[in-house]
Amino acid sequence: MSHTRTLRDLVNECRVELERQGVDSPALSAEILAAHALGMRRLDIVVHANRELSAEQVAAVRALVSRRAAGEPVAYILGEKEFYGLDFAVSPAVLVPRPETELIVEEVERLFSPCDAFTFADFGTGSGCLAVTIASLFPKARGIAVDMSAVALAVAAANARRHGVADRLCFVRADFGRAVVADGSLDLIVANPPYVSAAEYAEVSREVADHEPHSALVPAVGEGVLSNGLESVRALAPRAAVALRPGGHLLMEFGWKQGVAVRDILLSPEGGAFSRAEVRTDLAGLDRYVLADTAE
Repeated sequence: MSHTRTLRDLVNECRVELERQGVDSPALSAEILAAHALGMRRLDIVVHANRELSAEQVAAVRALVSRRAAGEPVAYILGEKEFYGLDFAVSPAVLVPRPETELIVEEVERLFSPCDAFTFADFGTGSGCLAVTIASLFPKARGIAVDMSAVALAVAAANARRHGVADRLCFVRADFGRAVVADGSLDLIVANPPYVSAAEYAEVSREVADHEPHSALVPAVGEGVLSNGLESVRALAPRAAVALRPGGHLLMEFGWKQGVAVRDILLSPEGGAFSRAEVRTDLAGLDRYVLADTAE
């Protein structure tokens, strides 16, 4: 096989290889990775389709495509992922931000105006996509980003610096049940906790199972115990109810089968007895997150 390739030929070859390996969006992946390896924009793939590439350029593209063919997510290969219009650095220490999680940010924008000064916490911050985005959208807001992983917190802190909000965010290593703030001190809590059950995890794609952090997906449980996916919700709910001011808000993502169970937990005495818990759906019409309020 000749080392000389036009850009179009190479991208097509990479697409075919990715299709053969059964990865998601093979054509899109091939274009994005080729553009990244060559220091180009994705649009340039079309504009300069007949450009001949050197052997070194071909090798650089193929190296990235090989990683994708092995199931590594594009975001980890590129080292970043867009979330709500902002670019976030990501690594295998954190989950790749999902579009569904943007629904929580949209809800925050409905609850507060851009000029509001409020205090919030982000539990299970990971890359910091929620905490950093909220701080970026609300210049007077101050927040605490909580995660059990020191490496994840380092990624989140770097993203806060990247977007100029580090002076209004504090990063704390702690689990969901720990009291990291004074009682009644928060106006808002957002959370995307681990909520994948052990049974569901056994069926996730190889991209997720082989590359994304298990601890960010499946709640921690005792040895020999299988997670039902709700352990993090049960741990966080009563702590959130105490940490929020009267009339404060909790926004929490969960698995699409968990809506009824999450609502019941939040309205129960053990879950903090929130005065309201409304399950909201995603664009596919599936239960995706909950808005819960403390009594005023």
